[in-house]
Amino acid sequence: MKRRAKGYTISAVADHYGIHQQTLRLYEREGLLKPSRSDGNVRLYTDQDIERLELILGLTRDLGVNLAGVEVILNMRQKMEQMQQEFNRFFEYMQEYVATAATQQSSSAKEALVPVRRPSITIRTINKRTSE
Repeated sequence: MKRRAKGYTISAVADHYGIHQQTLRLYEREGLLKPSRSDGNVRLYTDQDIERLELILGLTRDLGVNLAGVEVILNMRQKMEQMQQEFNRFFEYMQEYVATAATQQSSSAKEALVPVRRPSITIRTINKRTSE
């Protein structure tokens, strides 16, 4: 595939994937792809656009999903990625909170008027031969 400085041209992408340039324009009109434009108004597809195109082609060619279905799937994927990022941020926050709380608890336990003992758990195993 022939690449320009900031991306792949529509003709290079269409040739590489064996699709018509009008198909790529249709995907753009439907909002499925959003290639950038050069100063001369030439569509330039980034590596991210190419990955998205491969997903679209996989859904339409391999699974027979129509464009409305592709749009729904892509939107759901985007929302799932956002939720995953939010979960990761929350998880990092909780890790920091627990680490801070543990540090504060251990320092406050040292300053307590009454000594604070951490509970300990002892696990005993019973030998069947001795218990009979």
